[in-house]
Amino acid sequence: MHAYSSTLPVGDTAYWTRYALGKHLQQIGLQPGDAVMVHAGLRAIGPMLNGPDTLIDALLDTVGPTGTLLCYVNWEQQYEDALDEEGRIPDALKPHIPPFDPARSRASRDHGAFAEFVRTTPGAQRSGNPGASVAAIGGRANWFTANHPLDYGYGPNSPFARLVSAAGNVLMIGCPLDTMSLLHHAEHLAQIPGKHSCRMEVPLLLSGQTLWRMIEEFDTAEPVVDGLEPDYFGTIVDEFLVAGNGRRGQVGNAPAVLVPAADMVAFAVDWLEQRFG
Repeated sequence: MHAYSSTLPVGDTAYWTRYALGKHLQQIGLQPGDAVMVHAGLRAIGPMLNGPDTLIDALLDTVGPTGTLLCYVNWEQQYEDALDEEGRIPDALKPHIPPFDPARSRASRDHGAFAEFVRTTPGAQRSGNPGASVAAIGGRANWFTANHPLDYGYGPNSPFARLVSAAGNVLMIGCPLDTMSLLHHAEHLAQIPGKHSCRMEVPLLLSGQTLWRMIEEFDTAEPVVDGLEPDYFGTIVDEFLVAGNGRRGQVGNAPAVLVPAADMVAFAVDWLEQRFG
């Protein structure tokens, strides 16, 4: 029995191998040279030999040396509840908050273990916007992560915008469709009134010193305008797929969806503007 057609039995447990996962990625449509932003629920995939690194290796095998694996990682700052109405931190608390350091700051736990595994993979690059932070591995990792704007970090010149311009893809493996972070880029682009924005004081590590800077962004914690359901990203992605776009498949034990970034963003912008423009 070939490893690509089933799990590999080891004792009483069946494990997914790097080769088997690679076959699944090829079957859903991932190709050499692709840039792909991946969201993954690791438990849904099932046991993997060598754990999450097996999935990362399978992804890198599939896109090859000229391809790029990207992952939205954000950062684990844990001080938002201390912000005042203007988005500022009390002076007494500031000396105790570590600054955002792209090389060391942990990925947000809200994005699951996969984000931190990607971030800490040797050779990974990370963009410099804390909240919109993206990690990338592969042929164009530097290009995707360079010069990430601090204000409105899901807009132009962000890794999300570059994924669209590079004709990249988004791959969702075993995770809710409403977690597709690329749609924050669509929120930025949509020409609709009343978009909610927020400001937040953030510590940045620059030349060994901590610099506090106010960063402004469209609200990504709540729907960008009134009248949207909290999980509306999932509605948009589902309607995109029902219309015959993208591809469905399976990676390990998990259901998977692959969508072209440019088409997905255009669909989401139109969806928002049709309802709120």
